[in-house]
Amino acid sequence: MANLKNINRREFLGSAAAASVTLTVVPRHVLGGKGYIPPSDKITLGYIGCGTQGLREMTALIANPALQIVAVCDPNKFSTNYVDWSLNDVRDSIRRALGDNSWGANLSGIPGGRDIGQEFVQKYYGKSKDSGSYKGCAAYEDFRELLEKEKDLDAIKIMTPDHLHGTVAIASMKKGKHVVTHKPIANRIYEAKLAIETAKKTGRSSHLLAWSKRPDYDLIKKWINDGSIGRLKEIHNWSNRPMWPQWQSNPTETPPIPKDFNWDLWLGPVPDRPYHPNYTNAVFRGWYDFGAGSIADMGHYSLFPLFLTLGINSPAISAESYSTTTCALQGNVAVGVKNDVAFPLSCIIRFKFAAQAQLPPFDLFWYDGGMRPATPDEYIASGKSFEREGMMFVGDKGKIIAGFRGENPELYAENKNITPKRTPPERSREDANNVWIDSFKNNTQSPGSFIYTGPVTETILLGAVTLRAGKRVEYDTLNMKITNVPEANKFLVREYRKGWEL
Repeated sequence: MANLKNINRREFLGSAAAASVTLTVVPRHVLGGKGYIPPSDKITLGYIGCGTQGLREMTALIANPALQIVAVCDPNKFSTNYVDWSLNDVRDSIRRALGDNSWGANLSGIPGGRDIGQEFVQKYYGKSKDSGSYKGCAAYEDFRELLEKEKDLDAIKIMTPDHLHGTVAIASMKKGKHVVTHKPIANRIYEAKLAIETAKKTGRSSHLLAWSKRPDYDLIKKWINDGSIGRLKEIHNWSNRPMWPQWQSNPTETPPIPKDFNWDLWLGPVPDRPYHPNYTNAVFRGWYDFGAGSIADMGHYSLFPLFLTLGINSPAISAESYSTTTCALQGNVAVGVKNDVAFPLSCIIRFKFAAQAQLPPFDLFWYDGGMRPATPDEYIASGKSFEREGMMFVGDKGKIIAGFRGENPELYAENKNITPKRTPPERSREDANNVWIDSFKNNTQSPGSFIYTGPVTETILLGAVTLRAGKRVEYDTLNMKITNVPEANKFLVREYRKGWEL
């Protein structure tokens, strides 16, 4: 019998609880039944980020028999002060997954942190044990310690705030791990390009969770290629985000750092600043240092599949922005406030693209914060008005109007209105997870691989550059350079804290 002290976690999971060893070879399907996946064939996953969205997605992912969560990580140990879109959704999601309607009954507020993540994982896996308990999930404060100590780990899932995505992904791939991450890959173009290059150099599989297969985009592509709207001139995409408080200046109060919350680790590569809750949890997205704005939050979902479908293989060559202004009172005098720390309350960004393989030069317009394009006359004539979110393709002979992610497109051209049958239901989250899990198991690139994300990622992050510069910027992707506003190049990268350089 092998020395149990030398058996790694993957081998341990594949043993009969490491308690009984036999030389008899029994077919796997006999042991586990149809569809059984032996523990030794599971993807072992480290889960970094146990906030509200991290826990919510964990409840769907953990049921997948093809993987095993073996470690969780978060700089917050435990608290019930998280910000979410619903007071009890995280709690109720965990209850449903555990089949225990009493879980969290003693908690007041919205829970999160690595203790909650670890407890949930071990309770869930414990349900299938004769003993009713399971202790095989480690918890870490620092993702770097997790990567050093968890030797038998196949993959990392990243559910941190945006400013840590690139840092964690690059470190994980360099350690030989496959990586799946929430959008964006990073919140700086430099880090995003480095993450993509690291994926190529290491050969690790990767996946951006904003990927999806959207059948309506295929129909939109057909209409464009058939010339139904003539020559494509513009693509418009609008979102009702932000759905979080959007502060326009840094807080001046300095409340104490909460107990068991490692503020230094949460900051990661960002320069030191005093702790404030307005930076953390779900509200981080509004800050240039920590988030990437509404366009990164939602634009990846609509634009990443669109870029892939239409064959948009290079990022925007320029961007210009129009945004809300901020004023304050100083001695009863209204003065303008220069906001150089956070995304505006609403904005319009115009991206210009060079000709693509199958598309002429075109403009892409992004709108958020309640902004949207003017409603076309033909749409008004049909008795319709734009929803809070949507998409429109404008050619010189017609238009295509659809939902935010291209759902249910309608063709308006030559006094003709074509409405196809309703879109098939979107695939479940479980099916979407199987896409990257299968790729990781087979050491292949998923359709949402980092190596396919360059054009959309650089375009989206260029939006923050033009907003911060306050000017139209021209972008050279090959040299990663703003060519017409030299001072804007500092927004392509960040100032790194010592020890966090990339």
